[in-house]
Amino acid sequence: MSHELLSLSRIIKTGFVNLFRNISLSAAAIAVMMITLTIILFSVLANATFQNTIAQINNEISISVWLNDSVTSQQVSNEMSLIRKLPNVKSVSYISKTQALAIYKSEQPNNAQLQQEVTETNNPLPASIEIKPVDSTKIQTIENFLNQPKTVALEDPQYGNSYGGDQKVAIDKIAHATSILREAGLIAIVVFAAVSVLIIFNTIRMAIFNRREEIRTMRLLGARTWYIRGPFVVESMCYGIFAAIIASFLVDAVFVGSSSALEASSLGLLDINYSHTYFVHHFWILLTLELAIGIIIGAVSSVIATRKYLTFKTAR
Repeated sequence: MSHELLSLSRIIKTGFVNLFRNISLSAAAIAVMMITLTIILFSVLANATFQNTIAQINNEISISVWLNDSVTSQQVSNEMSLIRKLPNVKSVSYISKTQALAIYKSEQPNNAQLQQEVTETNNPLPASIEIKPVDSTKIQTIENFLNQPKTVALEDPQYGNSYGGDQKVAIDKIAHATSILREAGLIAIVVFAAVSVLIIFNTIRMAIFNRREEIRTMRLLGARTWYIRGPFVVESMCYGIFAAIIASFLVDAVFVGSSSALEASSLGLLDINYSHTYFVHHFWILLTLELAIGIIIGAVSSVIATRKYLTFKTAR
């Protein structure tokens, strides 16, 4: 057992030595890995930020069902009970004609003529049922319910419901954009992870070629296969460790620099302040994730490379 631990410590030490022996190859491999991990980290942060943006939009979106004046309180109660049973319904509330008038007046405080003309006895605004969805991108069941003849019969023929026109277009655009962002983020992560594996793979191949005489000597002296391959694996894992640490601090520097240089809190849909806050609050989790991904990419790349390019006629 002590001999195996000694061999393991030597493998780790040799891996670190090899890392700095060919500093140019190591720097290139770390740089590529750093770019990959930075993109992965930005993808994670962008996804979290977009999810927060979508959640805020969801909180603002509601579907109104405007009722005709002949609808009774019992009908309203029954309709609300049916809506609450639908999937993806967060809340259902009733706004009476009086409440609708009060809301409308509060939105027009400086319009004196409107305040005089519109009164409770001369109130053209209909009562309504307000529906808040859990996810605005998945409201097909709500739309189907509102299109049922029984529901349509309760609606004010002049107003109907608000799921249509501009709001429907806006909701559909949000759904489409969300889907594209998720798919694009996943594709970017897969593509750059694959690129990183290929680069590390070629780096290990070059390292094996450069050390071929040393490897031949070790084999002649009776070194085991895992003892020869081990340092390459350790070296590649070190690429991932250094790249993850550099990438994490680079992303933090980018956030700090962009906030001061752009003098803006957002860049399109990307809320820079929220992204930076999320990054700071989840720093250790994200760093651990980066380290894990970097180590796995490095280890997998080196294992594949050593098995392909570091072959022996006899196994030991």
